Amino acid sequence: MGESRGGAGAAFSGSIVAIVTPFKGEDIDLDAFTSLVEWQVASGTSGIVVAGTTGESATLHPEERESLCKRALAAARGRVPVIAGTGTNATWSTVQLTRAAAQWGVDGMLVVTPYYNKPTQEGLVLHFEEAARAAAGRPVILYDVPGRTAVTIKESTAKRLARIHGIVALKDATGDLERVGRLAEETPLALLSGDDAATLECMRRGATGVISVAANVVPEKVARLCREEDARLHEELLPLFKALFVETNPIPVKFALHRMGRIRNELRLPLVPLSAEHEPTVAEALRAAGAI
Repeated sequence: MGESRGGAGAAFSGSIVAIVTPFKGEDIDLDAFTSLVEWQVASGTSGIVVAGTTGESATLHPEERESLCKRALAAARGRVPVIAGTGTNATWSTVQLTRAAAQWGVDGMLVVTPYYNKPTQEGLVLHFEEAARAAAGRPVILYDVPGRTAVTIKESTAKRLARIHGIVALKDATGDLERVGRLAEETPLALLSGDDAATLECMRRGATGVISVAANVVPEKVARLCREEDARLHEELLPLFKALFVETNPIPVKFALHRMGRIRNELRLPLVPLSAEHEPTVAEALRAAGAI
């Protein structure tokens, strides 16, 4: 396997939760957020991604990102890494957010491929190079999710990016398991599954863990899945993995956490709460997984 297993990317392994952002009217519910972070750490989660896609990053104000990151750091108390989502579709704003996150003291940055404007591979390299420079020595995790961004990091580009100082890991949500295996073998990057349903197969091919949506609701089980690579547990959780994507993430997972009594079922427009037709599907999956 690649040298990342003993390098900087080794810090990013196991179940890393892409944590939701709870709202209370127009404001962030920081008390609920703190409780979520504390529950995650106590449940064996290996890291917290703040202000990622699941955290509705696209609708957060800069000062809200700062509040969330600082609250997560205070609640985690150094027990697990706190990773800030700092990627946007403009390099200047990605650099600005990444530089700020480094000043807040986060343990790493998750930087998504620029969405909508569809840069070339050369543009991607330059974009991520600028982000890595702005991280000021803190590790950067690349995030490749073509289903949301309409652009992907080619394998040859990933190999170029792996040579840039500070870029240590790749969250892969391409759905290409063979690619995950090749990149785990041929680069020093730590590979992280970007899809709960693919976690087991990704880890069998050399991935070190997952950045997980499902860990929001079953943190202990997702942590155990990563730790033990248990096929039976994977089968048990598969209906939940699927149910949490019956509508755009994080709509279903926020409904789930509301049913569990942990947050209000509130999102920011243009996202809206889960439709009534899908509520039974998500509720049943929660019951089957032992979450309610």
